[in-house]
Amino acid sequence: MTTRDIQAQLQEMYGVEVSPTLISNVTDAVMDEVRQWQNRPLETVYPIAYFDCLQVKVRDNGRVVNKAVYLALGVDLEGRKELLGLWLSAHEGAKFWLGILTELNNRGLKDILIACVDGLTGLPEAIESVYHGCLVQLCMVHMVRNSCKYVSWKDRKSLCADLRSIYSAATEEEAELHLGGVVPTPLELLSEKWDKQYSSVSRMWRENWGSLPQRPWVRVIPIFRFGEDIRKVIYTTNAIESLNMTIRKVSRNHHIMPNDESVMKMVYLAIQNQMKKWTMPIRDWRPALNRLTIEFEGRLKV
Repeated sequence: MTTRDIQAQLQEMYGVEVSPTLISNVTDAVMDEVRQWQNRPLETVYPIAYFDCLQVKVRDNGRVVNKAVYLALGVDLEGRKELLGLWLSAHEGAKFWLGILTELNNRGLKDILIACVDGLTGLPEAIESVYHGCLVQLCMVHMVRNSCKYVSWKDRKSLCADLRSIYSAATEEEAELHLGGVVPTPLELLSEKWDKQYSSVSRMWRENWGSLPQRPWVRVIPIFRFGEDIRKVIYTTNAIESLNMTIRKVSRNHHIMPNDESVMKMVYLAIQNQMKKWTMPIRDWRPALNRLTIEFEGRLKV
């Protein structure tokens, strides 16, 4: 909203006339708070971090363009969630992400054990460049969400159940695609059942599995090295999903933002109430932390 939009809304709702100067001073104070929050020191290590983005419409040099709000959510040693920062950009790529991760590093974050990502261009490479021992894992929630993007509503429940049989398999061998195998694996069964209607679904899972020669890198398989206690925690992305819902709600109310600064103010204010609720550890954190201490020996001081 512009200063005059706010002025008009206050007049309509409360019958008071507030000067544009006062409104500008108040919103400028919010921006100062955003800058302080964005530059605050971070913990030395976050065992798990989630990286995500969503799109907003912004006026830029007289045009309306799509820009992405990027979010980094960390889980600290106590199992509490913390939004590490948010950034706005029209572009992404290795250089963009390298800047963000270097910023996090400069603010004190020296180690991430597991980073859950959503196939954002250049992000895995940037993470591995700054945090050398970090295990990059494609987020299962995003994989399922992307799989359902072009699937009719009546088929989604059944498809999601079939996808669950893949990522909840006990081992990589149980889940992965074995071409020519005698016993069909969950991925083969998915392909047989759905390829006639939604061939892109099984293809996407194969690509991220590294089964196709043109996509040799693997982002799904790391999850299978961990037991159920760690998997439960990694799959717990309700926090970042709730953040996304909050931001989408306010962005729908403000269909087109007047500038980048207004986006940062809007998102920051929208997520404040959400962050105040993050006082307790995520469910089943203690057994997961014990297992992480063993899996990543010497990197956690608990």
